[in-house]
Amino acid sequence: MTHVLTVNAGSSSLKYALYEKADAPAVVAQGKVGRIGGAAVLTPEGAPQRSLPDGTDHAGALSAVLDTLKASHPGARIDVVGHRVVHGGPDYAAPMVLTDEVLARLDQFAPFAPLHQPHNLAGVRAAKAAFPDALQVACFDTAFHRGHPFVNDTFALPRSYYDRGVRRYGFHGLSYDYIAGELRHRYPELKRVAVAHLGNGASMCALLDDTSVASTMGFSALDGLPMGTRCGQLDPGVVLYLMDQEGMSAEEITDLLYKESGLKGMSGISNDMRELEASDDPHATEALDYFTFRIRRELGAMAAVLGGLDGLVFCGGIGENSAHIRGRVCDGMGWLGISVDEAANQANAGVISDGPTKVLVIPTNEEIVIARAAVQLAGA
Repeated sequence: MTHVLTVNAGSSSLKYALYEKADAPAVVAQGKVGRIGGAAVLTPEGAPQRSLPDGTDHAGALSAVLDTLKASHPGARIDVVGHRVVHGGPDYAAPMVLTDEVLARLDQFAPFAPLHQPHNLAGVRAAKAAFPDALQVACFDTAFHRGHPFVNDTFALPRSYYDRGVRRYGFHGLSYDYIAGELRHRYPELKRVAVAHLGNGASMCALLDDTSVASTMGFSALDGLPMGTRCGQLDPGVVLYLMDQEGMSAEEITDLLYKESGLKGMSGISNDMRELEASDDPHATEALDYFTFRIRRELGAMAAVLGGLDGLVFCGGIGENSAHIRGRVCDGMGWLGISVDEAANQANAGVISDGPTKVLVIPTNEEIVIARAAVQLAGA
């Protein structure tokens, strides 16, 4: 039996899953390496957590994963590796085999996603070194949104910037792709759906007949909703002010907006939703107030784009697990036909609505989307 390995490399983490290579890939092992670059920890699902050497990089993390898989599945033969790559730029709207030419082009998109793309490609290079004979496949977070209408794809800048790639891309596409597939099979009657992917990274997407027509994220993974450590929507004049009046460099502003803002910056406590929900600090309350306000505001925008709303889906770590946030988002949204059954919400049920607009909680699965694409390109 041959296998597919999926690699989802973030700035400080690496998620992995091992699948049997088949038309319907079946997962046989999965887990995560966290705190890469620091006190790294490997957590295989169903097995004890173990610490890795301080300063472990992505190559070291992947090496530790492979050692774990060899021990737990000694007969596994990996001949395809599928990778999550955040940015496909204007070029790539579908999964691609990672040739040297494609990899070089993806390097050029690093300025579009400076805190994601280099780590994604570090995972690719580590996998190529570990599996020199395996097919390497990239699946892009931006690809799902590449069919947006022009008005949802552009900024009001001179057209030459659009032609050079300065446009709205949207992200979390692998998650939305999975949710669209689930809706297609389980709820085909829902034609106009807003999906809220809420986690440390957060965004929303408008689906019309399972196709993305708008997203809250734009050129970068900073735009739209506030996130764990990212600011979300920000007047660009603030950036000019920080440069001109505060004397901040591009590197300092990048660090502020990506790493020190969002829930962490507003609360002054943490980017962990569980800590904020448990806190009685008024700044934590204000951070949650802003977080849920912005989701509600963007929900109204998604409904406007779609011309109405048949369904709302929550996914992602917060969306799937925080009844408190779901309840606050839905409270007062009766004008969109949204009403929540509180008992169902508290139980994290799949359907939590008791109004005409269906409200769903669907756990997302980016890894299976990657595995399916990798198998398809490899030929099962």
